[in-house]
Amino acid sequence: MLAINLDLTAEQRLHKCVVGIMSNPRYIAMAGILMMGERTIDETIPTACTNGRDEMYGRAFVDSLSDAELRFVILHECKHKMYRHLTTWKHLHDKDHMCANMSCDYVINLEIADENPDGFATMPLDENGERVGLLDERFRNMSSQEVFNIIYKEKEEQDDGEGGEGGEGGEGETLDSHDWEGAQEMSDADKRQLEQEIDQAIRQGALTAGKMGADMPRGFEQLLQPQIDWREVMREFVSATCTGKDYSTYNRPNRRFMSAGMYMPSAVSEQVGELVVAIDTSGSIGDTELTAFLSELKSICDTVNPTSVRLLYWGHEVVGDEKYGEMDTPIDQLVTSTKPQGGGGTDVNCVCDYIREKNINAEAVVVLTDGYLAGDWGTWTQPLLWCILDNKNAKPSVGKYVHIKL
Repeated sequence: MLAINLDLTAEQRLHKCVVGIMSNPRYIAMAGILMMGERTIDETIPTACTNGRDEMYGRAFVDSLSDAELRFVILHECKHKMYRHLTTWKHLHDKDHMCANMSCDYVINLEIADENPDGFATMPLDENGERVGLLDERFRNMSSQEVFNIIYKEKEEQDDGEGGEGGEGGEGETLDSHDWEGAQEMSDADKRQLEQEIDQAIRQGALTAGKMGADMPRGFEQLLQPQIDWREVMREFVSATCTGKDYSTYNRPNRRFMSAGMYMPSAVSEQVGELVVAIDTSGSIGDTELTAFLSELKSICDTVNPTSVRLLYWGHEVVGDEKYGEMDTPIDQLVTSTKPQGGGGTDVNCVCDYIREKNINAEAVVVLTDGYLAGDWGTWTQPLLWCILDNKNAKPSVGKYVHIKL
């Protein structure tokens, strides 16, 4: 890339382009995201980088870009932040660092290109006029997970099992680098605060854009969808399907009426059977999500009082089977005693088969997953609730489901 605009420092040009983006009607809604975190020039950064909150730009890289190209790069980093890529897709990074970087970039670059047919923001070109960055029409309307699945498979085929750097495009052609480690190093308090700031910036941006009659950037509609209280949905499901079967008996007179000389039956509740909870440990379910989910589950069990809880960890097969109840570890120790186990691929049929083979008399089944399954949604005979984490496109063909955000 050729050095240009050297009459201004890299810091000044960065500020100038951010102001220019915020002044453009098509990006009014992104003002809060643009103002979030620190934006610095770093001599050691070859291109640009973000940890999901802060942005770093290489001085030489900034100096080599036109204003339109620099605006593209700034938007690119801000969309990583807006979509929470470095936390949402951490499980992809753990599986393949390069493919995770590429899949996120493919999605973002198509969005920015679509938003700027007038050239306000353009993908950078190198000194030979070749595009710097990943852009491919075949990934249109796909999520990062869907893109990842395609390029990861292509990489495996190209590498022929040798673990090389194959894969279409290659990491050298990504527009920026992604500080996945830096995102994870934030404290839990900082992560929660960042989550709140992003949500607030998105909603305030939409409100401002609406008042000014400006368009919202692509993707805002999905981000603004109201979140259903998954805890309430799960509580209602378990309570409705797992409450005891009440009946009356004169063998146990109701003492409240005996003092009035009335011999009335008392209600007796049969204790319900097992509640099976099947947790997908091959996807994006980390320690924080798991703890929150299990804590809510324990609270529900305290109310419903099942005979036992069968906790299954699964991927392409069931790799963990934990029992909680009267004859096993007490249910109130579920959160602190559980030992999650990784599950490899993602085929929920292994859970259906396991329940059948082990003759588990499940009163109901609750499945926690990211919804990216290798096969179908399985065949079930029990009442079933899917709790789907961070995948709005997943719509099971069997049972009830709720999309959750922890």
